[in-house]
Amino acid sequence: MEGAEVRKLAELEDHHWWYRERRVLLERDLRGLRPGTALDVGAAGGGNTRVLRRLGWNAIALEYGPEGAQVAHERGLPTLRGDATALPVADASLDLVVAFDVLEHLDDDDAAVREVRRVLRPGGRYLVAVPCDPRLWSAHDEAVGHVRRYTRATLSSLLVRGGFSLGPMRSWNVLLRPVVSLRRRASTGSDLEALSPVVNLGLRSIITAERYLPVRSLPGVSLMVEARRP
Repeated sequence: MEGAEVRKLAELEDHHWWYRERRVLLERDLRGLRPGTALDVGAAGGGNTRVLRRLGWNAIALEYGPEGAQVAHERGLPTLRGDATALPVADASLDLVVAFDVLEHLDDDDAAVREVRRVLRPGGRYLVAVPCDPRLWSAHDEAVGHVRRYTRATLSSLLVRGGFSLGPMRSWNVLLRPVVSLRRRASTGSDLEALSPVVNLGLRSIITAERYLPVRSLPGVSLMVEARRP
């Protein structure tokens, strides 16, 4: 992601409905786990890293570009610069790796998955979120540097091929998929933009409601899964 987009994301993520809900889901996935060592790959502004550290994890933000690393550093987070396909971390040294919206940016996503397996201890967890459904491809994907969008089959194959066992895979942003689909057809650039408080609150209410509805198996805008190193 370009430096300007990273700065834009960092400015939005504290209040934007999409990033707020994603942090809620991350916290829910970690509930009940004993904190250990963690790496937030592609941390950008460090919103997810802050969730990990608040929950007691010894978490480090990893960013490839200087802009993202600088943003995370400015927020007081321990930060590493490094490539997701060549992690600057010792073998079997981590209990958790979080990679939300990272794999779709990489030409060699297989290499990134293999690297995560290398740095995780046996039994370690790999929390993954990716944009899904190639039919939703738009100018937004190009603007933020996506290489692909995934399907359940392609994401499962990637992770299993990399040596992981998979938990249940779930769709996210299901209720708003029709709105996203319409918007993307007319989009000419990134969707990363500030919203009016009223619109932001409305969208936040919809995505919050999704937590309590049986829609995880329906088509959405993103896929989320917990993989484990056996």
